[in-house]
Amino acid sequence: MLWIFLSSGMFLGWSLGANDAANVFGTAVSTKMLRFRSAAIITSIFLILGAMISGAGTTHTIGVLGDVNAIAGSFSVSLAAAISVFLLIKRGLPVSVSQAIVGAILGWNLFTSSPTDINSLIQILFSWVFNPLIAGALSFVLYLLFNRIIKFSKIHLLEIDALTRYGFILAAAFGAYSLGANNIAKVVGVFITSSPFRDIQVYDNFKITALQQLFFTGALSMAVGIISYSRKTIDTIGSKIFKLTPISALASVFAVSVTLFVFSSQTLHKLLLTLHIPAIPLVPISVTQAMVGAVIGIALAKGGSYLNYKIIGKISLGWLITPVSSALISLLLLFVMQNVFQQKVFEKISFEVNEQVINYLQSGNLNTTKINHLNGITYDNQSSFRQALDYVGISSEETIFRIFQAAKIEYFRLDSNYAKEKLNPNEFTQGEIEAVKFLHNESYKHRWQIVEKLSLISEDWRFLTPNPQNLYYNKRLEEKYEILFSIFKLR
Repeated sequence: MLWIFLSSGMFLGWSLGANDAANVFGTAVSTKMLRFRSAAIITSIFLILGAMISGAGTTHTIGVLGDVNAIAGSFSVSLAAAISVFLLIKRGLPVSVSQAIVGAILGWNLFTSSPTDINSLIQILFSWVFNPLIAGALSFVLYLLFNRIIKFSKIHLLEIDALTRYGFILAAAFGAYSLGANNIAKVVGVFITSSPFRDIQVYDNFKITALQQLFFTGALSMAVGIISYSRKTIDTIGSKIFKLTPISALASVFAVSVTLFVFSSQTLHKLLLTLHIPAIPLVPISVTQAMVGAVIGIALAKGGSYLNYKIIGKISLGWLITPVSSALISLLLLFVMQNVFQQKVFEKISFEVNEQVINYLQSGNLNTTKINHLNGITYDNQSSFRQALDYVGISSEETIFRIFQAAKIEYFRLDSNYAKEKLNPNEFTQGEIEAVKFLHNESYKHRWQIVEKLSLISEDWRFLTPNPQNLYYNKRLEEKYEILFSIFKLR
């Protein structure tokens, strides 16, 4: 059954490969600089490598947006996004798979009465706005730069042609790697907690993790989509929006590749934080939006004439329809799976409101006057807790999310032996490990209780004052806490 449920993720991966491959090499094929077969093979290989090596960077944002905690729910969410994408690409329209999966997750949140993390949603909406703007600006600059280099270098036309072909190969490889790294979270992100894979120990010092196997399966489905169906959207991107020359096509592909890299590189993200610079969020972005922005940037660099505004309008309409249709399909599929096929589409979560929870929320500068009315009550599912919050007049989605996170009941037991075994000395300081071992055999019901206790007994586990100088330190400490929660949570 796990493999049957996982099939919807593979369908989404196929749809994504069929749609988004055009954004990596469509302009190269449409300008006759690369053959479709060569471009598809290069893209498929580097896409799989990017997914397996760097695919974890954008997964966290998708996971926080909606914690899809049952395999049947993951199947429904993924299938809803895939159907939405498939119906639009059948019409030859490049669509945003990022918008489709976000819409499907929001549908799951609505169905299960789970609050949406507004901060994560804002980060994703930020990418929808700035992604095409960044790609457009980069393509504008790169096109002018390439033309200037050609003009003053006095290279023969045949040499220009050869160099352009090599440039397309490099751009396709770089773009495909970044595509795999940035987009694999869309394909299998909702399956991470229910993956059917297990770690495989190949040699003493070499292990293929369950996550890498899941990413490989998703990436392989994307590669099949590239080879079998991506020709459908190449003409729209490569020639219908604006007629591209080989040089302008090369500039647009490089612009998209760099944009993908910026939104998915953990190394760049950490470097900016280390330099005390607010980093661009690691979120899965719409590759289609990036390429459309890049092509428009080229058109503007050429004076803005001959842009096909009718095609741009149709694509923009697709971007508006995609998240809405995906959310509606998600709601329908979840209802059918739960009521017709009798499948559990979400795990019920219990919540409690007591003095400790209220005091914790107050320490985070949240007005708890209304929630005081619920003191001493335990709720056995998301819907009943949300109704109680609504009854006392709490309607802000951001506030509801914070209360849900604080009151959610999970069970943790710390173990010194397990800490010694699982906490890697290369990731955790000796002081951090010793503090965890000090809490041997202690149990907790809320994540924030562990954070409070560790920060109380050890400076190594304390967050620093939020400011640009402490961004990187706090980010790393947050990641360490997430590792702790995953290790010591009682299943």
